[in-house]
Amino acid sequence: MRILITGGAGFLGSHLCDRLIEQGHEVICLDNFFTGRKANIQHLVGNPRFELVRHDVIDPFKFEVDRIYNLACPASPPHYQYNPIKTMKTSVVGAINCLGLAKRVKARVFQASTSEVYGDPNVHPQPEAYWGHVNPIGLRSCYDEGKRAAETLFFDYHRENGVDIRVIRIFNTYGPRMLPDDGRVVSNFIVQALQGRDLTVYGEGSQTRSFCYVDDLVDGFMRFMEQEKIVGPMNLGNPGEFTMLQLAELVLKKVGGKSKITHLPLPSDDPKQRRPDISLAKETLGWEPKVPLEQGIEKTIAYFKSALDK
Repeated sequence: MRILITGGAGFLGSHLCDRLIEQGHEVICLDNFFTGRKANIQHLVGNPRFELVRHDVIDPFKFEVDRIYNLACPASPPHYQYNPIKTMKTSVVGAINCLGLAKRVKARVFQASTSEVYGDPNVHPQPEAYWGHVNPIGLRSCYDEGKRAAETLFFDYHRENGVDIRVIRIFNTYGPRMLPDDGRVVSNFIVQALQGRDLTVYGEGSQTRSFCYVDDLVDGFMRFMEQEKIVGPMNLGNPGEFTMLQLAELVLKKVGGKSKITHLPLPSDDPKQRRPDISLAKETLGWEPKVPLEQGIEKTIAYFKSALDK
């Protein structure tokens, strides 16, 4: 197939490019390089089945494709809060442009949504039927509400125009090719430990997250895109739940050195709990994560060691 990936040079997008090229597909990688990096897809440049296009999803685009994966959007708080209006535009206008293209060329279109649509949840773990508990005017709202609006658009295009959609809600994911200044907790802790700095834990560190290794997530993406049973939304993530303190202690154990844990006040609207209910993914795709946190953290530390030495 001929497949378009918006945000294809990013952390998740570049891993997806690799897997689809391995399977023999033609891949068009579209990215404006705000958080994507050429280094992530440099090894694919020159492959006759790979095409790199520098473009912003806010501006219209036309391609003849069979599949569209819409992954374009900064996903960590420092990056999506850097220009919140642009973040909202990327989510909403980017979704409209992907859906318009899918409608014209009759392509199947995949939306990378997020667990942030659940906000600071008062249902735990979060099933797909939960509508969420989101602040519409907070510092995180540009991302949370942008992704919620994108889901609305996907389902309206599906109902009104018969567009073939797939909507995934991604929970915390980590692994090689994350940015050192990503601002998410796994990369923060690993970079701080490797640089001999103290690890910054917000609040008491009792808030929880669930961490899925990137290879497991991309496997779920591809299975979900090609199944015919449901359009979504579907949670993808690792139901193993860890506190921030547990994660910090694991990173310290794996990296070694003299770093300690320090505490800072909790950021605004920071969710206290985050854990996916993945019953639907298990039942529909036969999917569940395989890489345990300890093993995934070791691989991620090895990547950052190499990246920081360059």
